[in-house]
Amino acid sequence: QVQLVESGGGLVQPGGSLRLSCTAPGTIFGLYTMGWYCQAPGKQRELAASITTSGSTNYADSVKGRFTISRDNAKNTVYLQMDSLKPEDTAVYYCNAVAPGGIYTYWGQGTQVTVSS
Repeated sequence: QVQLVESGGGLVQPGGSLRLSCTAPGTIFGLYTMGWYCQAPGKQRELAASITTSGSTNYADSVKGRFTISRDNAKNTVYLQMDSLKPEDTAVYYCNAVAPGGIYTYWGQGTQVTVSS
């Protein structure tokens, strides 16, 4: 069983920042595309950002210029730096790992991000 361990969620005021972290087993981290998905109440889970093993990134239009995804291969950890947070960013954020070709997909347990004054 592959376990993705997330941390870093919480309550923040609009305009504030948070950094999410997700650590994956070393056996997969160097091979898998890593991503962060968000799911707001009553909505479908959707991609916020992803990063390939070579460092290529992809962002949802709603977070471009505000969120930054990065990975530290030495620590088997992917990060999501979230700046200029808005109330509409409030959601549960899930770490995701996808094998080459999409053969396997793994999910973290989710971490709550709440943006409110």
